[in-house]
Amino acid sequence: MTQGPGLVALVEDDVDLLHATTQLLELAGFSVAAFNAAEAALGAVDTNFDGVVVSDIRMPGMNGLQLFDRIKAVDADLPVILVTGHGDVDLAVAALKDGVYDFIPKPYAGERLVEALKRASEKRRLVMENRRLREAAALAADGMPLIGEAPAMRRLRETLRQIADMDVDVLVEGETGTGKEVVADLLHRWGRRRAKPFVALNCGALPETVIESELFGHEVGAFTGAQRRRIGSVEHSSGGTLFLDEIESMPPALQVKLLRVLETRSLTPLGSNETRRLDLRVVAATKVDLARPDQRGDFREDLYFRLNVVTLRIPPLRERRGDIPMLFGHFLARAAERFGRPAAAVNAAVSGYLQSHDWPGNVRELVHFADRVALGLGPEDQTSTAIAREPSAALPERVGLYEAQLIREALRDHGGDVRGAIEALGVPRKTFYDKLKRYGISASEFRNGGDPDLQPVRART
Repeated sequence: MTQGPGLVALVEDDVDLLHATTQLLELAGFSVAAFNAAEAALGAVDTNFDGVVVSDIRMPGMNGLQLFDRIKAVDADLPVILVTGHGDVDLAVAALKDGVYDFIPKPYAGERLVEALKRASEKRRLVMENRRLREAAALAADGMPLIGEAPAMRRLRETLRQIADMDVDVLVEGETGTGKEVVADLLHRWGRRRAKPFVALNCGALPETVIESELFGHEVGAFTGAQRRRIGSVEHSSGGTLFLDEIESMPPALQVKLLRVLETRSLTPLGSNETRRLDLRVVAATKVDLARPDQRGDFREDLYFRLNVVTLRIPPLRERRGDIPMLFGHFLARAAERFGRPAAAVNAAVSGYLQSHDWPGNVRELVHFADRVALGLGPEDQTSTAIAREPSAALPERVGLYEAQLIREALRDHGGDVRGAIEALGVPRKTFYDKLKRYGISASEFRNGGDPDLQPVRART
């Protein structure tokens, strides 16, 4: 596989040499973050650093070997290349045995450093790609997995992990079908409350006469027909997580009671004089912007502010179109397995629909569409076959087939104009060029009215 440039954290206390090496690497296509001290570089390097560290060994304060030890403790898979003087070779050899990726003795040719960085960058790219795939697999829940490489989705997953163990109430905003319950469930499963109940209640699905009893419970004889004691969802969730979906639909009278429960962390069931203490965490979900009075309606402002300790927004699918191939590939494979059908590769009609459709139903709508495609139904005519069968294709290969086809179609639609294709697909420029190289696609083929074969090609390995 052809190695590509990437991100480099360059650490060198000699300012002139730092400047010259930065220019050398930028001319070779690398993005360089330059630091004149190891301590400064540490603040920019973490487990999500998608690049390589190059450091001199001899520096005042923290030296290169100490920097490597600190980086190794943060992420043992992050490649570190040490630049050494003649007298440091023995130290560098020992560091190689300890996990340093490479060392380059001074003086060195620029090509030597560039080639080492290309190899190290490719190693880091593979490590990060495998981590993301494992994370995506781990996030696959029963309904809609929280899969996606869009920046907003990465930040969302990071935030979920940061707050999962915190006893704060959370407000989740997102359109219908974006996966609000998945977010609530992950908050529960990733935190210390995982051993206790996850209780979900849809405030918009229950009539007003029932929801109060469902939420707060009642004692025997509390009202006509109350022949048995009922533990409400709030009390049942104590120690665990209470998920209130469509919170904006809660009747105003119950909003007052919920507000008091949230403020006091206690509950007095209907028909009882006993106040019960609660170990409560509430995750509320809404499909409207409760911060806006025109959308809030009769939802209490004080309840909104009480719930709004942490607010998480799930972006609609149309704002992260670059995630559609991964999501669709996952749902298509799952549907094929469920229906007992052969694995499928999409045709031009299906891929065109995926690219052009606005997906108002978001991920839930995409799930249903994948089910239809797995059954051989197209986007327009649900009785016609709209897929090409490839029983031997594995999921990553099918995702690659679909990605390549989408890229070709975007280039065709924009007459080979790379900028237009990148904007249409909603992916970073570097990612786009990496995929062109991976799938052997040339933008020039689509210029001047060119329209090459749109059938997908297999990803190069």
